[in-house]
Amino acid sequence: MRILLVEDDPRAAKSLERSLGEHGFIVDLAGDGERGLELAKSAPFDCLILDVMLPGMDGFTVLTELRACGIQTPVVFLTARDALPDRIRGLELGGGDYLVKPFAFSELLLRSRRAVFLDL
Repeated sequence: MRILLVEDDPRAAKSLERSLGEHGFIVDLAGDGERGLELAKSAPFDCLILDVMLPGMDGFTVLTELRACGIQTPVVFLTARDALPDRIRGLELGGGDYLVKPFAFSELLLRSRRAVFLDL
């Protein structure tokens, strides 16, 4: 399974890349919204793990642009933005799940697999 991880914290991104890789995922990384959008449009992914607070283009805008292009890849938001309006917005825009940092890796793993297999 191939995941696009869009995360601007390089240390967190590398850690997640390594951990997801150990569980059988192939992980591509993007450190900002524009690069994440570019990669998501250029290749098929089974799932996107998308931060909300990104440089340049936030995760909500990335998802909006993807859906406007007809790309229906499942999205799991992984973000520190924990306010109810943010969670609702992420889901209303077409995100399949919304996980707040700090998080347990086992939960992210489960939600990512669920997004892939249930096509959320």
